Amino acid sequence: MQMPTPDASVIATKDQLIDRLSTVLPPDAIIHELSETRAYECDGLAAYKCPPLLAVLPSTTQEVSAVLKICHDMHVPVVPRGSGTSLAGGAMPTADSVILGVARLNGVIETDYLNRTITVQSGRTNLSVTGAVESEGFFYAPDPSSQLACAIAGNIAMNSGGAHCLKYGVTTNNLLGVTMVMMDGTVVEIGGSHLDAAGLDLLGVICGSEGQLGVVTEATLRILHKPEGARPVLIGFDSNEIAGACVSDIIKAGILPVAIEFMDRPCIEACEAFAKAGYPMCEALLIVEVEGSDAEIDEQLALIMEIARRHDPVELREAKNAEEAGRIWLGRKSAFGAMGQINDYMCLDGTIPVSQLPYVLRRIGELSDEYGLKVGNVFHAGDGNMHPLILYNANTPGDLETCEALGAEILKLCVEVGGCLTGEHGVGIEKRDLMNVQFNPVDLEAQMAVKDVFDPAWLLNPAKVFPLDTSEARRAA
Repeated sequence: MQMPTPDASVIATKDQLIDRLSTVLPPDAIIHELSETRAYECDGLAAYKCPPLLAVLPSTTQEVSAVLKICHDMHVPVVPRGSGTSLAGGAMPTADSVILGVARLNGVIETDYLNRTITVQSGRTNLSVTGAVESEGFFYAPDPSSQLACAIAGNIAMNSGGAHCLKYGVTTNNLLGVTMVMMDGTVVEIGGSHLDAAGLDLLGVICGSEGQLGVVTEATLRILHKPEGARPVLIGFDSNEIAGACVSDIIKAGILPVAIEFMDRPCIEACEAFAKAGYPMCEALLIVEVEGSDAEIDEQLALIMEIARRHDPVELREAKNAEEAGRIWLGRKSAFGAMGQINDYMCLDGTIPVSQLPYVLRRIGELSDEYGLKVGNVFHAGDGNMHPLILYNANTPGDLETCEALGAEILKLCVEVGGCLTGEHGVGIEKRDLMNVQFNPVDLEAQMAVKDVFDPAWLLNPAKVFPLDTSEARRAA
């Protein structure tokens, strides 16, 4: 993966930069020794690594503003970082950049149950947002697989979703307002504490912008009443294509489950060995969950199981209690960790129309055979957000390059059938050089013009999202 040549003049100012940062941050908030900055050399996409010039850990919006103003004045690139769980290299630094971590901005600022909102600092973890309100019967809906660790800042940057996004939407559907610091240190408020805030919908521009436009330090989120009940059903099939067809038929029938998750045989085997969830050894599994009263759940599951039976399932198991429901979800929630026990892997994130699932799954199998690397599939089938896991051996020469080539073909396939390169992981560095597949030059120019407004010097999160040649030319201009 090509990265820009570090700016030697920036690296030469490291001591001066540390001195200036020391005037606005406590000593323990500045990390500059190589042995310590290596902790920030990559994110969840560990195939690519580069230690930053240094890292800073501010704890207030004012400290973030002061740090960015100093870096702006000294023309030092800044890479915002949440919890570092990104799977697309979105938080990977360059050798001449400062990592700005928001981990210490982790407080709850205000909870408003009457208006169903919570305002938190952006370093707070996803699951702990629900933890702050669940005693009152509320929850925060977006639930990425990394929700125990991932930060709200990263969720906003990537517009994260999760297993239950089919019903509740992704981050942008649950985000009401943000406090954001621009690269020159200016603090702005975007959105508000309710839907349809006045003015242009700049919040829609910020959510999913991957740290290209500013650093979010506070966020007002929508919280919801917990449903009366929820129940999953586990459905096994003899082939990926049949499972995909079943998903299409469920959606076509007008049923809105809270989640439809898909796992193929490689993932099933890995999860069963790892989590002992009691999964059947079949070619594909669906986990379909519905919510509501007992009567509503019974009615919806009856329709879903009727549709499933038309596809001759090899397993059809409805959870009878909370323990059985927990076991059904146990393997799925463990999937990425379980696959990591087998081998190195690269997790993709293309999205496709649900109607194309059978075809795309078949083509992924054919591409896997063609490139000689196994691919496991585990993804949010209800909204077509695919997560093919390409297994490779980092110690085998050429394996990573083959993995990259196979990944590119799978993502091109997603675009070919009417989907897109990324659903919730972001473009980062992983898909950066495929943006020309998704967008024509006019489209890319329009997106880069937006960045010109927010970050004219192109100092925020360098070498991400846009093809490297175009972004480097913009930065040098």
